Amino acid sequence: MDHRRRLLLRSAVAAGIAAGGGVFASTVSFAGSDTGQRRFVFVLLRGALDGLAVAPPVGDPDYARLRGELDLSKAEQLHRLDALFALHPALDFMSDLWQQKQLTLVHAVATPYRERSHFDGQDVLESGAVVPHATQSGWLNRALAGLPVRGRNAGIALGANVPLAMRGATEVASWSPDIMPGLHDDTLQRIAQMYGADHLLSQRLSEALGADAIAGTDGAGMGGMGRGGGAAQIEQVTRAAANFLVQPEGPSVAMFDTTGWDTHANEGADKGLLAARLAALDAGLKSLREGLGATWDRTVVLIATEFGRTAAVNGTRGTDHGTGAAAFLLGGAVRGGRVVGQWPGLKNSQLYQGRDLMPTTDLRSVMKSVLRDHLQVPEKLLDSEVFPDSAAARCLPDLLRA
Repeated sequence: MDHRRRLLLRSAVAAGIAAGGGVFASTVSFAGSDTGQRRFVFVLLRGALDGLAVAPPVGDPDYARLRGELDLSKAEQLHRLDALFALHPALDFMSDLWQQKQLTLVHAVATPYRERSHFDGQDVLESGAVVPHATQSGWLNRALAGLPVRGRNAGIALGANVPLAMRGATEVASWSPDIMPGLHDDTLQRIAQMYGADHLLSQRLSEALGADAIAGTDGAGMGGMGRGGGAAQIEQVTRAAANFLVQPEGPSVAMFDTTGWDTHANEGADKGLLAARLAALDAGLKSLREGLGATWDRTVVLIATEFGRTAAVNGTRGTDHGTGAAAFLLGGAVRGGRVVGQWPGLKNSQLYQGRDLMPTTDLRSVMKSVLRDHLQVPEKLLDSEVFPDSAAARCLPDLLRA
């Protein structure tokens, strides 16, 4: 039996266990999910990315003083964006996108949340609500209901679990790589034959085969993807995302998350823990663009985190939970090569509570702009249902290409 057939059969076993109440889920089906073939990818970086490291304001006169050993202003291969901002040296592909005007930096950005709990901060970011635990559904799921034309499974979550942002009344698909090594080929064959006599299990089998055929992965276990995985694991899921999104009647929206961004200790500057994570993310984004091909021109990718980190270095050579963060929009549909938002400064009097980057842009404004101008979700729906009580968070102009 060739490798491809073995992969498909293993995915079928996972689907069958899911139908019987087990722990795996690999069922995907699509029907006419089309909004002019536009695509949106939401990437959630769990753990609070250090915005002053990923997009250092090296032109701010107070930056070097605050950052100490994390100062990147003199780092080799630093990617300068303008007189004030740069990109971390590990972000080669994102720097290329900037040069191509396909990357926009949104700095000093935050949700309405102002405390420092990862759990609560992620809940506010994913739910779209003003306070934690206000709803059990996510903003992205509710937005899918407002697409002009929507079929079954217009959205897909890639990873071991469906994140809160994609949960809700609107049906979405989910997919994760095979994590069942070691089964013999003949065992897989017999299970597939056994399922053929049951309509439900046979349907699950067919959906799983189709999903993995679209995803085009090599069957390697997902391991730490979404739970701190490295470059190979992130690239695996971005390749799968691209393969789903390029289908003519595939999903309009995809989401995945990664962890490992909680850099309390030994964060590093141009090299170290954070640099390795950023390089893995950068490689994954490059893989996504390559996989999307011409679809990239109709795609917007939003990268966001639950909150930022402290402006100053802590006693363990890292940074603690903060407030203002950095977010990125990238893709062929982005009007890039720009920094969006008002820079608040890094003087002690300009910091939030004397320690954090002061937020000046509401992250909901960024998300609403993409949903309205790219996916054509009505603004009235965005203000009232997708992001409840958010009328004051106005859409930002000209983020996307006409």
